[in-house]
Amino acid sequence: MQFSKRLRSAVVRGEITKSVRIWRWPHVKVGNAYRLGTGRIVVDKLGQIDFEDITPALARETGFAGVADLLKTAKHGAGENVYLVEFHYEDGFG
Repeated sequence: MQFSKRLRSAVVRGEITKSVRIWRWPHVKVGNAYRLGTGRIVVDKLGQIDFEDITPALARETGFAGVADLLKTAKHGAGENVYLVEFHYEDGFG
């Protein structure tokens, strides 16, 4: 699970613990860990949501200025399904 450079430090500090992704199918699994820098992201929860669920508050919570800013980054390829990924960061690879 990758993050844009501008979000990475906030993810590592634990300030961002959610991400909206627009995929054809889920690319992560609950409980799995994905490398990020010197640590890893562990997925705690994954759920499909509607576009209408992407509010300005959710956009800010995921590190973006607003919904339009989030949508520019969230879409990956030909995806049309919206997923909310909740995670935590663990330092090191334990």
